[in-house]
Amino acid sequence: MSAKRVLILGSTGSIGESTLQVIDNLPGRLEVAALAAHSQWAKLLEQVQRYHPQSVALSDLEAARRLRSELDKRPLERACRVFSGPEGLVDLVRQTEGNVVLAAISGAAGLPANLAALETGKDLALANKESLVLSGAILTRAARDHGRRILPVDSEHSAIFQSLLSGKRSEVESVILTASGGPFRRSSLEEIRRATKQDALRHPTWVMGEKITIDSATLMNKALEIIEACWLFDLPPERIRVVVHPQSIIHSLVEFHDGSLICQLGPPDMRIPIQYALTFPDRMPLPVKRLRLEDLSSLTFEAPDPVRFPAVRLAYEVLRLGGTAPAVFNASNEVAVASFLKDEISFVDILECVERTLKEHTSLLPAKPSPSLEELFAADAWARERALAHIAC
Repeated sequence: MSAKRVLILGSTGSIGESTLQVIDNLPGRLEVAALAAHSQWAKLLEQVQRYHPQSVALSDLEAARRLRSELDKRPLERACRVFSGPEGLVDLVRQTEGNVVLAAISGAAGLPANLAALETGKDLALANKESLVLSGAILTRAARDHGRRILPVDSEHSAIFQSLLSGKRSEVESVILTASGGPFRRSSLEEIRRATKQDALRHPTWVMGEKITIDSATLMNKALEIIEACWLFDLPPERIRVVVHPQSIIHSLVEFHDGSLICQLGPPDMRIPIQYALTFPDRMPLPVKRLRLEDLSSLTFEAPDPVRFPAVRLAYEVLRLGGTAPAVFNASNEVAVASFLKDEISFVDILECVERTLKEHTSLLPAKPSPSLEELFAADAWARERALAHIAC
């Protein structure tokens, strides 16, 4: 069997680095075809020297220029193609031979490349949930039209994907997404109002990038996952529930109509869902810490608090509205989180900005059931502009 060629979009981030560890673990089974990042050219250079990809991409033009200059000094790496700029990711995906694209670029910026992956006959291992939130109908239709698969990398959706194999889709009653609850699970509303950036970045169980860590603290990550689950598993919103599970051992569950609950358990290690997405339908050995049930003192569950964490409620409202509302929801959150990380707004301002932008969109723009990609990007741009205006007030 020839090695599966993997294109990693976001190779310098936490998911990208975990993916490279998975590939290291399976020589001859997986190999690096391409690597892409935003601006970390020095880190990407190290990866090129180790993995010798066919091509790389950097969306930052100056970073791409510096990388090209460094590669030209090295005879072994001189043949590596360097794509750059806003279209560089799409060009890399379209012009690199491969079997699967591991999409780990945060935010809506990854959508065009993810769509290109499916259109060029590559499977999509998706860690970029924002793409499905922004354009679930378009991505899932592209997968069907080109006979490709969208394989979830998020631990929760991977757990659902695996649990669904226990029965027929017609037998599913509901799916239950688990949430850690983040660093403020036990905090009062007043304590949350005083939360600092350092407080919000202190996740209790997972080590992740800054944006997703803040999303986990607001529970926006879970809100986006609700929308993602609707598209991935073709389920109506009322059949998707969220439960807070602080230990992050049960990654999600599927409830069947005979009353059975099927779940996937495992240590909080992203290499597990990454490897499963890249080797599906096979399971390969993976040297991770084993989960010892006898060492678990308890597994606890509770409902998310809609007052302290309104993001989950907003997700269901967004799904009810449909059209371009998910694009506005996601874009305004990206802007608000970026502002929070720059110490421009408070923690609670994040969701206030999102809700304000969403309400403005709902009052100004009529819902359109099947917006085009151009209309979705227009809504994304509008939401970013309005969110910035709200922050500046």
